[in-house]
Amino acid sequence: MTPPPSTPYEKPSDAELRERLTPQQYRVTQQEGTERAFTGEYWDHTEDGLYVDVVSGEPLFSSLDKYDAGCGWPSFTRPIPEVRLTENTDHKIGYARTEVRSAGADSHLGHVFPDGPREHGGLRYCINSAALRFVPVGRLEEEGYGDYLGLFQK
Repeated sequence: MTPPPSTPYEKPSDAELRERLTPQQYRVTQQEGTERAFTGEYWDHTEDGLYVDVVSGEPLFSSLDKYDAGCGWPSFTRPIPEVRLTENTDHKIGYARTEVRSAGADSHLGHVFPDGPREHGGLRYCINSAALRFVPVGRLEEEGYGDYLGLFQK
């Protein structure tokens, strides 16, 4: 198993976030917004690499666990093994859902549902593209994520 990097992933100040994030990224991550289905940058993205928290850079998901759930949002069967996401019960649309947030910056990412592929544990992490930044395998070392290269070696 790949050890977690030694870099702390913390939430920048609100002023810095407002300056650095797009209005959509801010709305999704800081105000628990949701982008419209089939409109986000990564819903049909297939390149190999890591998906990290757009707020803090915390590694969250690997392209190896991404699949097409047909829902219009990036869907993953699990987070990167050593990643701990925070889960909360959300009743905002009239029924209970499980919201997922990044541990380091407390960014709203999306929700997890029990309707994922059974052969991969049965979970579907339905994540907003606006909450993510993609780092291709070829840039992992350069961007400080070299500890995760082992995930992509066959």
